[in-house]
Amino acid sequence: MNTQHCIEVCNRLLRGEQSAVDAYTKAISTLEKDHTVPVELIAIQKDHEEAVSMLAENVRSMGGTPSTDAGAWGAFTSFVQGTANLMGDKSALTSLRAGETAGKMDYEAAVQDEGVMSSCKELILTELLPTTERHIASLDTLRI
Repeated sequence: MNTQHCIEVCNRLLRGEQSAVDAYTKAISTLEKDHTVPVELIAIQKDHEEAVSMLAENVRSMGGTPSTDAGAWGAFTSFVQGTANLMGDKSALTSLRAGETAGKMDYEAAVQDEGVMSSCKELILTELLPTTERHIASLDTLRI
């Protein structure tokens, strides 16, 4: 196995999770101004914070240095979420769901990547991917 490749993949996933934390922080902050924030959004934000911790620890366990920012993906997410926040709750929820769907696809791609170590795939399959799927279901319920 190419440990460096696995570190790079996990850091890419980590940046996505950091971006998700930022997006939920912005959405919650915007909703707090005019509405009660659905408890589901706060729980999802905490899940993403936990995913950041898990992925960072995973990168460290392989001898790598965890990414510390959301990078270019984070800037894009901030733009999309900011626009959605201006357009209303439904748009913000749609934007968050799109981010979750992108995250799910990233996790699925990592599982299919032959260069990703089995221990990393296990973390994705047992923890991160099921949590992302729950997020999508929760957001679908909120958008109705």
